[in-house]
Parts: sequence; structure tokens; C-alpha cells
Amino acid sequence: MNVSISGHHISVTEAMDNAVREKLVKVERHFDQIQSIQVKLSLDNSGSSEGGKKTHKAEAIMRVAGQEMFVQACEDDMYKAINEMADKLDRQVRKYKTRQDRKKTQGPGRDERYEELTVDDAAPVM
Repeated sequence: MNVSISGHHISVTEAMDNAVREKLVKVERHFDQIQSIQVKLSLDNSGSSEGGKKTHKAEAIMRVAGQEMFVQACEDDMYKAINEMADKLDRQVRKYKTRQDRKKTQGPGRDERYEELTVDDAAPVM
């Protein structure tokens, strides 16, 4: 899995880098066919001039075969944002994996109910 971590209006410290990588291990444990993950950590100062709080944002784009997943989390603390981002990504991965497993078990074509109806209808009526 290729993980790239970048910062926007913030320098990514080693502690932030380690926190992101530790959280993404949980995602990889649920789904091992991840091609790449791009994580962007940013700091929004737009509300700080009027006395508002600075907003820490963590975004991730994950690429798997045939699909991209995007998650975003905004919190007042960067580590809270990283935790929330990883939890959201984990939920999306589990949902994607469930859909893929359902497609495999269901299979293409008609289901068994159709076959039962045609067998019952084919019986001669007396």
C-alpha cells in the first residue's frame, strides 16, 4: 500500500505522520487490495481573525480497483481529525467489501426463485 501524507498551511510532524500510518493499518487489515492512499492535513485560519477557532482538517483519497473513496474530517484538534478520518475510511472500506462479497455470492443471472416458479408452472394441469 502506497501512503502519501502532505500538509496544507501546516508542517506535517513525525508524530502526525506516525498517527496517520497507525490508523491506516486498521483500514488495511480489513481490506488488503488498496492501491494507494493520499492523506492531506490542513489548517483553516478563516475564522480565527474574528475570534473563531482554527479548524484542523484531515482528508484522504483511497484508490482500490475500479473506485476511489474520499473522506474528510474537521475537528478542533488535528489528532481528533485524523482519528475521525480513519474511522470514516474504515466504514467505507467495510461497506465496499460487503458489496463485493454480496456480488460474488449472488452471482450473475437469475436467482433460485425464478427456477422454482418455472418448475411449478411446467407441471401439467389436469
